[in-house]
Amino acid sequence: MYLGQIVELASRMEIFDHPEHPYLKALLSAIPIVNRRKKKRIYLKGEVPSAINIPEGCRFHTRCPLAKDICRQKAPVLKQKKTGHWTACHFV
Repeated sequence: MYLGQIVELASRMEIFDHPEHPYLKALLSAIPIVNRRKKKRIYLKGEVPSAINIPEGCRFHTRCPLAKDICRQKAPVLKQKKTGHWTACHFV
C-alpha cells in the first residue's frame, strides 16, 4: 500500500519471492538480511508526496524510477498480471 492505495496484492510467498511494483521492491530491499551480497538495496529519490495533497496520476510517480508521462496523468488500475498476483503499475 502506498498513500492509502493498494499497489500489489498476492500471497505472502509470491510477494516476497516475486515483487513486481517498484515501491514494493524498494520496501522489501530495506529488510535487513545477513548475506547482503544476493540482494541490492534500492534507494528511492524524489519528493515524498503529502497524504493530504495526493498527486494526480500514479501516487508513486514522484519517486518511481520507471515513471513516464502517463504516470503523471493517469492512475494505474490494480490488474491481475498473473494468476493470483495483482499489481497497479503501467509498466509491470
